[in-house]
Amino acid sequence: MWFAYILYSEKIDRYYVGHTENLKWRLQRHNEGWGKYTKRGIPWELVYFEEFKLKSDAVAREAEIKNKKSRKFIEMLIDK
Repeated sequence: MWFAYILYSEKIDRYYVGHTENLKWRLQRHNEGWGKYTKRGIPWELVYFEEFKLKSDAVAREAEIKNKKSRKFIEMLIDK
């Protein structure tokens, strides 16, 4: 399974949108400082995810969320 996911950092009050095949491992990597963008926001919390059978669907959903460029849209997804 593949996932499109949203992380939140209270430290920098920002969301991060990504995709992965392994949510637990990916969150751990973000919180270990492996990502250039996410390093400054440690600790990150997983606040939302959607599951897909195909990687291409997860990548497309990630792009769709990012293309909205809207914090309101992200918070609407989380509040569902």
